Amino acid sequence: MRRPATVFAIAAMVAAGPLSAKVADTSDNGFVTQDVAEVAAPPLETWLALIKPGNWWNDAHTWSGDAANMTLTPQAGGCFCERVPGEDREDGFSLDGSALHMSVVQAYPLKNLRMRGGLGPLQGEPATGVLTVTLEEIEGGTRIRWEYVVGGYMRYDVETIAKAVDGVMSQQLAGLRDHLGPLGGSQDPQAAPEAEEEPSIEAQIDALQVAE
Repeated sequence: MRRPATVFAIAAMVAAGPLSAKVADTSDNGFVTQDVAEVAAPPLETWLALIKPGNWWNDAHTWSGDAANMTLTPQAGGCFCERVPGEDREDGFSLDGSALHMSVVQAYPLKNLRMRGGLGPLQGEPATGVLTVTLEEIEGGTRIRWEYVVGGYMRYDVETIAKAVDGVMSQQLAGLRDHLGPLGGSQDPQAAPEAEEEPSIEAQIDALQVAE
């Protein structure tokens, strides 16, 4: 079991963004996070990496504890899903579980990927979100724009959950950036030390107390 998340751990996640990360807007019933990274790979290579999250998503932010269990089908109605292996039983019989992170609503290869769903702790809330990933060819590589718009009823303080979600989303985009190689060949100087263990989804839920 991973150590519980703390306010300092959440702050570290927020600070560990890629080239640009921010909570762009908040309201009484939602928020918007925006993140940007530039990678030293052409749009085709970037797209092919984007649709294989098992290669770059952070293990700590999965339900199974292993990003290799994640798959993404880049077509309308496609699933960004995760297999959750069942625990071995004494009788040798086990049942695998599964989780749907998001559903694809739009896919334009090499340009745009749009998905709908509540990530992490938001999965247990009526609120939902739309993640739009845009790829833009630039000199020497690709600029990735990553916007997550969340709206609807949720039992969290909006300011608190927005900052935590932005930190986690930034971390995933940084993982994709580092998988492809950052433009310029150097990693973000603000990247969090690898030695610091990241909190699990369950730990996030414990840390982000549901508002009474």
